[in-house]
Amino acid sequence: MILVGLTGGIGSGKSVVSSQLATHGAVVVDADLIVRDLQLPGQQVFADIVARFGDDIVASSGHLDRAALAAKVFGDADALADLNRIVHPAVGIEMMRRIDEQRSTSQVVVLDVPLLVENPRVGLCGVLVVDLDPEIAVERLVEQRGFTAAEARARIARQATRSARRFVADWIIDNSGSRLDLARQVGAAWRWMCSLPPARADAGRVAGRIDS
Repeated sequence: MILVGLTGGIGSGKSVVSSQLATHGAVVVDADLIVRDLQLPGQQVFADIVARFGDDIVASSGHLDRAALAAKVFGDADALADLNRIVHPAVGIEMMRRIDEQRSTSQVVVLDVPLLVENPRVGLCGVLVVDLDPEIAVERLVEQRGFTAAEARARIARQATRSARRFVADWIIDNSGSRLDLARQVGAAWRWMCSLPPARADAGRVAGRIDS
């Protein structure tokens, strides 16, 4: 198994890159999608979140009302810490389960983690960073996702800096151009990834921990 970390700031286009890598043949382990899966009704994480934050974060459909939950934790450090204590361990266990499924194969596995700089993983064969000027990211978040400029800048400010991500990168994709240019860069990154040596036995675990 070749294990490559993929990260990028909000609005960078990381999800588009992840999808394109999947079309090349990568097995993608997406932290955000795992969070969504674990927060579905019937999951223990869902039950624990509702127990902590109340029934008013459940939409009429029975699913988690993400906006209502975000409103409860935004600006409340204790509430956010409680949410992280519920979600992060379960996500870490599931991510490792999916990585372990591929460990004896020759697959290229992409570990798609928005907060990879903040929570580094050991033994990665390489780190791929999707890079974008923060002001362009703000413009895209406003145009494509309905953020206000202030909301976009606040979200960006809570993540690792652009320079911190570039510092840990082994390969950088510049997503300031066209979709065609992005596709060309993803193709080049895929060829680089396929050339990497296999991951070591403990690859993928959070640095300093043995359980996720």
